[in-house]
Amino acid sequence: MRYFLLVLSALILASPVQARTISYGARAGMELTIVKKTGIGTSHASILTKHTRQNAIGFCRDYVGKVTEDCIAKEMNTPLHLEITADCKTGKFTTFYGANMLFQGRSPAGSATDYLITDTDENVVLDGSGASGYDYTLEQFKTLCPNRVK
Repeated sequence: MRYFLLVLSALILASPVQARTISYGARAGMELTIVKKTGIGTSHASILTKHTRQNAIGFCRDYVGKVTEDCIAKEMNTPLHLEITADCKTGKFTTFYGANMLFQGRSPAGSATDYLITDTDENVVLDGSGASGYDYTLEQFKTLCPNRVK
């Protein structure tokens, strides 16, 4: 039994620990590291993140194709709000770019997207295109309010 516990302990210690990340953009490597989640699924859901050097290196490697100190520095200076929040009951939420959004549930049949999400600052419904930010915006809402998105 002692041998089994030693082997198990060694395997656990040798396993890489992956920090949980969340996307802030559509390009490869546009990720932030989650520091803290509170109130997930409630009217006071919040996710606090940090933009780490490792996140920046991932972006430079995966999107830019070359990891340089200049690329890392530029990525680290991307203006972002490091906390997103949601009221899962009303569907109101914020993004890492500071936009105010409204999740309105399932889209009508024949729509280009599965869910209706409106940028309430611009009064524009996200159309599902990469330019609209639909995919990563939906991911942010789903992480805040997992019971609202099937």
